[in-house]
Amino acid sequence: MHSCFPAFLRGVEIEAHEETWPLREIFRISRGSRTETRVILATVSDGQHTGRGEGVPLRRYGQTSDSVLAQIESIKHAHNLNRQTLQDLLPPGAARNALDCALWDLEAKCSGKRVWELANLSTIPEVETSFTISLDTPEKMSRAASTHSSAPILKLKLGGDDNDLARVGAVRKTVPNTRLLIDANESWSPEHFRNVAPELKRLGVELIEQPFPANADEVLGKLDRPIPVCADESCHTTADLPRLKNRYDVINVKLDKTGGLTEALLLCESAHENGFKLLIGCMVCTSLAIAPARLLANNAHYVDLDGALLLARDRDHGLQCNNGTIGLPSAELWG
Repeated sequence: MHSCFPAFLRGVEIEAHEETWPLREIFRISRGSRTETRVILATVSDGQHTGRGEGVPLRRYGQTSDSVLAQIESIKHAHNLNRQTLQDLLPPGAARNALDCALWDLEAKCSGKRVWELANLSTIPEVETSFTISLDTPEKMSRAASTHSSAPILKLKLGGDDNDLARVGAVRKTVPNTRLLIDANESWSPEHFRNVAPELKRLGVELIEQPFPANADEVLGKLDRPIPVCADESCHTTADLPRLKNRYDVINVKLDKTGGLTEALLLCESAHENGFKLLIGCMVCTSLAIAPARLLANNAHYVDLDGALLLARDRDHGLQCNNGTIGLPSAELWG
């Protein structure tokens, strides 16, 4: 399924810096809100070709721009760097993601092939993505759903409070035929789950993402789950899968959690072998971070790659998205 890096890169030059991208509007989840996203852009060069990758430092996992840049700096002079050695040099996270994706991009440029050819991945020209509606009052979420009523799938951020059902009900009234997913971002209690899950099923919700904190999700093994439940914060890499059995039905694969496309390919393969369905997700990021994740979407049951759609502006050569369908990345963008 995966290619081996053709050669060790001797004298590869690594650069990285932080970029700030303003959002189209305020973005809220149960843990807080933001008006911009900060990303780390990494480049790797062999002197002739340059590969690019993007990672998003995640406060939820104790990362900052400074800590991610320090991780990248720590391996700047590593000998015999390639994607395989990178897996041992850095832990999963934004730093390894940015570098891993930059190395894939460099390999594509050196070989004259696209990354999906190097990784032996089948591709489809367009996939449907969900669009995320920020946590807000039922009225405001309904209004946002109306604005994005052409999206085939909406993902609603919920907060674990008494308004959750009203939020979903208001959106459902506004978009009666749109597919709905919800994301609790670890904000629910088991009692809240028991109270709202049957009603959410009646409202046509297809998926509940990460209802409980990652360190308190064992209760899912004992709860009746009328709607499939997806692991996000509870699943980073292949090593997490064994403990998620009998708790979750779906795995949210994000490159900033896996630490790049290399591990994400392994996680997708292993999740499939273990009977999990796949959701391919992203952080709030530019098209450069979406591009490698887009290659995983072919065999996914759900695709949530709307990070760049939340920005006030995207990178040059950004991914094309029309009525909720995303095309393949151009060679000018990545891979």
